[in-house]
Order: sequence, then C-alpha cells, then structure tokens
Amino acid sequence: MDSHLRLEAVVALSALGRSRHYRDRADAGHGLAAFAEMPEARGPLLELVIAPRDTLVTRATAGVSLRRHDRAGLRIVASALAVADANHSDWIHTAITDVLGIFSRDRDNAMRGCEELMSGTDVRVARGARQLYETLVEIDPVLRPV
Repeated sequence: MDSHLRLEAVVALSALGRSRHYRDRADAGHGLAAFAEMPEARGPLLELVIAPRDTLVTRATAGVSLRRHDRAGLRIVASALAVADANHSDWIHTAITDVLGIFSRDRDNAMRGCEELMSGTDVRVARGARQLYETLVEIDPVLRPV
C-alpha cells in the first residue's frame, strides 16, 4: 500500500468535495468513503454528510460510508448524526434504513460496532453512535438467516 498516493487521492477528493456542483460533491463522497479509515479523510467526509448545500450528497455519502460495513464507516455516520440538523438527520436515517434494513446480519454487525463506538473516548462519536444504535434497534430487516 502506497500511503503517499493514498494521501494524494484524499487531498484531490477533498478538493472535489468543495465543488459548487452537487454531482462533484457526491462523487467525492463516494471516493472518500474508500479512505474512511484515514484520519485525513474523516473531516472531509463529515463535511459532505452534513454540508448545508445539498441533502442528496448527505444521503449518498452516508450510504456509501455505511456500505463499508466497518467501524470507520460507522464512525463517519455517528459523527454526523451527533451534529446534524433535523433535515440532514432525516436523510442520514434514510441512508441507514437503505443500507442496513435488508440483511439482519448487517444490522446486527452495525449494532455491535455502535456499542464499541459508544464506549470510546470521543464524546461526539459516542453520542452519535448511541443515536445510530437507537435507529438500528427499530429496524426490522427484510432478510434473516433460516
């Protein structure tokens, strides 16, 4: 893995995330989510999830972050939930349902990840993880193991 090239990609995608065009910002969210484990990507991802200009970008970036099915993606969404206004929170919840409302194993794994994040030292992430967990508890997934 070439950390220098990965950092350059995050820098370029972060710049794209500041575009005036919503499609550019949505594409930046998709690209940056692949680097969500990198500290340099967290701030730009959070900005895209809660940016006031366009809730399409909110939903797309939250969704792709959750589709990682890992702690880094959950951390982005939890951080955003902790500070999101009501409108953005609604779109984040839509992304949560879209991604984690199908397979029970995905929802259950996300709940375990939230439990870990709730016990962490970052107060904002812990608060958002609690909100995310409470949302996940209310989801009745479509598909369950036989």
